[in-house]
Amino acid sequence: MRNILAITKALGDLNRVRILCALSERGELCVCQVQELLALAPSSTSKHLSILANAGLLAVRKEGRWAYYSVAEESDFPEEAAQIVTWVTRQAAKEKAIHEDRKRLKEILSYSPEELCQRLANGQPCCSSAPETRAVAKSPRATPAR
Repeated sequence: MRNILAITKALGDLNRVRILCALSERGELCVCQVQELLALAPSSTSKHLSILANAGLLAVRKEGRWAYYSVAEESDFPEEAAQIVTWVTRQAAKEKAIHEDRKRLKEILSYSPEELCQRLANGQPCCSSAPETRAVAKSPRATPAR
């Protein structure tokens, strides 16, 4: 029962479904690529990845200082879960947000993980299509004067 609860929790969030869709199409992404795709803080991105990995839906591979995530082998989780994940990613693929993610991901992947991490560390989005809210949130001038 515990496994099904972890899986349903993992699939119960749009950002985690977006991660699964991106990984299903691309095979493997590093954390900074996922972070840029979702336009979230590193801690939020890590939390989403952790929930998916703890549910057994993602595999992680470390290479130097980078962690690369991929969808776990279907043989590593219950058959019913594989069917659910396949259904969820197929249904989500019809959504506008997933189509926009595909476009952004092409631009994100034009940078090496090293370049992308450096840009993110400097507060620079890599993509021309980066959401404005992220850039504003990182800008110290965005804080209202008191």
